[in-house]
This record gives sequence, structure tokens and C-alpha cells, in this order.
Amino acid sequence: MFTSPLDYLRQTLGVHRDKTVYSDGERSLTFAQVADLALAAASFLVGHTKPRTGVVVMSGRHVLTPVAFLGTAMAGCFYIPMDASLPVSRLNSILSVARPEHMIADRANLEAARALDFHGQIYVLEELLETPRRPDAVRRATEHLNEDIPLYTIFTSGSSGTPKGVVTSHRALMNYIDAVAKVLRLTEEDVLGNQSPLDYIAAVRDIYLPLKTGASTVILPKNQFAMPVDLFRTLNEEKVTVLCWSVSGLELPARLRAFDYARPEHLKTVLFSGSVMPCKYLRVWQDALPGVRFINQYGPTETTASCTYYEVEGPVEETDVLPIGVPYDNYSVFLLSPEGKAVPDGELGEICVSGPGLALGYYGDPERTALSFMQNPLNDRYLERIYRTGDIGRVREDGLLEFHGRNDRQIKHQGHRVELGEIEVTAMSLPGVAECCAIYKNEKISLVYAGEAKEKEIQLAFRERLPLFMMPRKVVRVDALPRLPNGKTDMQTINSLL
Repeated sequence: MFTSPLDYLRQTLGVHRDKTVYSDGERSLTFAQVADLALAAASFLVGHTKPRTGVVVMSGRHVLTPVAFLGTAMAGCFYIPMDASLPVSRLNSILSVARPEHMIADRANLEAARALDFHGQIYVLEELLETPRRPDAVRRATEHLNEDIPLYTIFTSGSSGTPKGVVTSHRALMNYIDAVAKVLRLTEEDVLGNQSPLDYIAAVRDIYLPLKTGASTVILPKNQFAMPVDLFRTLNEEKVTVLCWSVSGLELPARLRAFDYARPEHLKTVLFSGSVMPCKYLRVWQDALPGVRFINQYGPTETTASCTYYEVEGPVEETDVLPIGVPYDNYSVFLLSPEGKAVPDGELGEICVSGPGLALGYYGDPERTALSFMQNPLNDRYLERIYRTGDIGRVREDGLLEFHGRNDRQIKHQGHRVELGEIEVTAMSLPGVAECCAIYKNEKISLVYAGEAKEKEIQLAFRERLPLFMMPRKVVRVDALPRLPNGKTDMQTINSLL
């Protein structure tokens, strides 16, 4: 039997048929309306595509975009979300890898879609949703499918090179949503405030958690994230209780002292991920919102958004570095040495993950897939696929996992092996450093940072904390680190500053 996240919708529909599930400030949709519109889209697609076909969805930040995703999945296809605001060259690069034959675009993005290097069929989203409903045809198209088929392919916005499409199955998404819903303790009374672009991996929480729990999601206006006071007012108007945001999304209100003028009054839980949380800013949120739960989450797209979590225990200090915690239910997380051996607790090793939450691999790239997804070298008894994250971790005495930077950012400098992540962690512990990035270029270590600290202050502090061979030769202050659309650091722009 084909099980899918769509089963969440079918089950919740029986209880919350007329309850709002998605809203965007201009329009809202109930569970019944979402189910009906998704069926319309699926009814169109089963007449024009075959199951397991990738369909590009280029639609805006509104309630019809999740409908397009769900309708594509209901037809047995998988969706490939693309953000029209990305550079055309980037969009064309994604298309060159995905090689799709079908694209859904909303009217607002139709001209942008037609201008791309795409030679397949483009369907207008609003017209698809007027298709006569054909539930029997949709059922026949998917009756021989299973939960291991792709649900979506998300192309990660890497800092350089060809984009890679991470293919995620129905089973993997359900595994993650079940686990994170339990940790968040979501109920039908909760309202999630969506920050993430809808084409990015973090958006799966805001899209699918309501379908499972009966909660609602408000798609927050993009322009308000640069005006935190206005954003807080919107959170209050919408009675938002849960935020699943990137670290950068939480940093800005704290940095701009938004809590001096307003504060979210209904929040119960804040989950954050994407990069290391500076505890100086987390403490601002804690002081302003006593009683709110704060959860640090870790994991790459290849593990279906995240694989570990840590609920922050009590007020943090500015120099604290949060652990990334323990695995979510149904995830196995462990450390391997470069030789593929088990790493004793307390020692550094590469973070590896196994379980049903793993992606199916990289779209159209079997070589890259084989490098990252492989047989567990600790298991010679049966097939056990693992994902090697390339991240370095350490298990503390209390059993909590710590993040210690990237394996592929380990360099050899002046005869020593240096982990750039260690330099970044040291910098983040200094007063006046809001965010930073260490770079190795032209055989020199450099640090680019944002914050109030003076460059000389940082260099003096490094002398007290790091060996001479790890000292950055160049320290550059910027107003804010450049970011890619998914919130990650734009390494190409960083390199251009040095």
C-alpha cells in the first residue's frame, strides 16, 4: 500500500475539515480546500505525466505553492521547487541537472519561467487548480507505488560548482516529520510562523507538520524579516506559537534590539538550525521570552532536514557553545575515523547517519552519491546504508554530540593540520563577534567577521587562545556576512573580500 505524507492530510481532514491550514496575509486555505485543490492539480498531472516524473514548481511565497507540491505528490510525481528570485544562471544550472519535461509556474512567475533555458511544457498553476477532479484516475496512477519513491528533489545552493539535487522519499519525510512533531509537542492549537523560502529544505516543517498535527502555518511576509519590530507585530496578530527558523533569522532581531520595542506574546517553542547559534543572541531571546523552549537542531538536507536536536537547558552565557544533542527518533548518529573505524567518546570523528531518514542520493549523479552514501564500514553482516556528512563531531561525557566544523575544511598549514571550524568557534566565543567565517587562501588563514569588536582586539584574543600557526594573518570586519538565498554563507563573496 502506498503510504505518503498525503495520508496525514487525509486523516486530519476528517477532524479539521474547515480549519485553516495555510495563510499568507492575503489568503487562507482550509484543510478541505487544500485537499480539493491538490486533487485538481493531481488530476491534471496524471493526464500529462507518468508517476515518478520530476515536475519543477516555480511559484511564489503564498498558500498555493504548498498546494502545487502536494498535488504533484498526489499524482505520484515528485516536485523540484525553484525560487524565481534566484539568478537566471543559477536556475538554468538547476534545469541542466534536473532535465525536467514539465514545469508548473504561477502567473506572477510565468514570464520568468518562459525566459529560462527550458524546452518542456509549462503549466499555469492557477489554471491547473480549475481542472475537473478525477479521484479514480489519481488513485489508479498511484496504486502500484510505494513510500520509497521520491517526494521532492531540493537543489542545495552550494557556494560553488554544479548544484546538487538531494532526492528525498515519502518514507524519509514521514520519518522526520513524525520525529520533529514529537519533540516540538505540536497540537492542533499551534500556529507556525514560516520564515524559510518555500523551495528550501527547512520549509518542509512548515508545510507538513500542520498536515500531521492539525496545526496551522502562516507564511510570513519576506520584507518583514528586515524590520523585526513589524515582524513581531505580525507574529502577535497571527498568534504564532512556534518558530522553526534559521539561526540568521533569530540573530537579526536580537542584534537590532527589537525586543526593546515589541515582543512575540504567544510563542511557546523556538527551533533553530542552519549554523552555529551565537549564545549572546540566544540569551537576548531567552531574557525577553522567559518560559519559551529553545531547541538547537542539526542535520544536512541529505538527512531530511535534520537528524539531532538539543533542548537548551536554562539561560546560556555569551561564551557558551551549544551541543547539537541526541538523535531524533529512528535516526542513528555515530562518529567514524578517516579510516572508517569507530571513534571513542571524547575524540573527534566524522558525523555519520543511518536510518530511514536518509535521502535517496543526488539526482543524476551516481558518482557523488556513491562518495557520500555508502555501506556502514562497522557492519559486515547486512546492507546498512549511511551518509557521511563531512562534519566533525565529538561525543561528550554526558552523551551529547558537539559540532566541531567541517572535515573538508581541514587544512595543512605550516606543517600542521588545522580545522578552520575551530578558529570560527574560538572567534564566536569572543565579545563583540556576531558571526564569522575562516578562510584558507593563498596559503594564508584569514577571518571575516561581523560585530562590534575591533580587528586588533580579535587578534590579541587569538594570541591567548590559539597556537601561532592557527592565527589568522588577516582579519576583515564587515557589516554582515554575505548569505545565499537559503541562509548559508556565500563563500564566493567571502573569498572576494580577501
